[in-house]
Amino acid sequence: MATPKLDTRPPDDPASDHRQAPPRNEAGSDDALEPAANATRLGQAGALGTMGIEAQPHAMTEPILVADDDTITRRILAKTLTKLGHDVVEVGNGKSAWELLAGDTRPRLAVLDWMMPGIDGPEICRRLRKLRDEPYTYVILLTGRTEKADLVEGMTAGADDYLTKPFDENELAVRLRAGLRLLELQSELVAAREQMRTQATHDPLTGILNRGAILDVLQSELNRGRRWNDPVAVVLADLDHFKLVNDEFGHLAGDETLREASRRMRAVLRDYDSLGRYGGEEFLVVLAGCWPQIARRIAERIRTVVAARPISTTAGSIHVTSSLGVAVCDWEQPVDVQSLVNAADLALYRAKERGRNRVVIAGYEDFTQVGNAS
Repeated sequence: MATPKLDTRPPDDPASDHRQAPPRNEAGSDDALEPAANATRLGQAGALGTMGIEAQPHAMTEPILVADDDTITRRILAKTLTKLGHDVVEVGNGKSAWELLAGDTRPRLAVLDWMMPGIDGPEICRRLRKLRDEPYTYVILLTGRTEKADLVEGMTAGADDYLTKPFDENELAVRLRAGLRLLELQSELVAAREQMRTQATHDPLTGILNRGAILDVLQSELNRGRRWNDPVAVVLADLDHFKLVNDEFGHLAGDETLREASRRMRAVLRDYDSLGRYGGEEFLVVLAGCWPQIARRIAERIRTVVAARPISTTAGSIHVTSSLGVAVCDWEQPVDVQSLVNAADLALYRAKERGRNRVVIAGYEDFTQVGNAS
């Protein structure tokens, strides 16, 4: 036997979305219906809702938005969705629905009535699709309109699915499952994309930015600094005698040392500083808005924390130190990515010459030497 439908309005009424409603209260809802009528309709919904409805095995943890200006239809929808295992957020007009969907924590699935006060369902769909951001919200449009032209209009506006009134609970459940499957697939695709992006921009050993990504960050900071005449500093850090670590303790212990050294460096940087693996045992730090005195202070923090205590590895404890070269772009002369990094490299070379485990600031002659070499 076919499942009964909730006939909440005359099916042969061509203007069903413009039905004559009972007197409404000042809030615009029809809660002013006679209590007995309300109880009868909700009681019928409860009886019919038990026929063939089962909780979905993978119900969403986020609430589903139900937007309908008809209080009875909205409550029936909410009750049905609750039986399917979902939490529900109810609103009675299009303006409230749009405020939720345009927020930072928008629902990922929404059931919207076509005709609502303020903003109708299709218009909400159009606005939502213009956002073009994530996470995606799956929209089921609910209406008494049954013409193909209406279906085309709703789907063209941006709805993902279409459900006619009076709706069938089992049909709603099936359409929800389809929407949930799509959202799960979309989440998996986003996760895979983010993983690929991380792999493309991060060093697989240490988890910090790789050479290409940290140089991109430096280029962006130089562009910003040039516009606002703000200084940009770089610190080139090198672990001292690291070849001896690999030779004496093995490459696995060397990898552990690199991971811990990078972790310690990251811990003493500001939130808006960037750290990347420049190559081998060399690390590049980009410091935005840093004058030489501040850059030196941060470099000293890096040097101190790396040497503070031995690094525990599977091959034993390893004590390492670092030498650091600092170069600051103050826009008194033309500077690009390569010249700034090369100046820091020359300062690093002098730190090695002077006994290692120290910080050296690049001087004007380092930039001049870089310019002459190029």
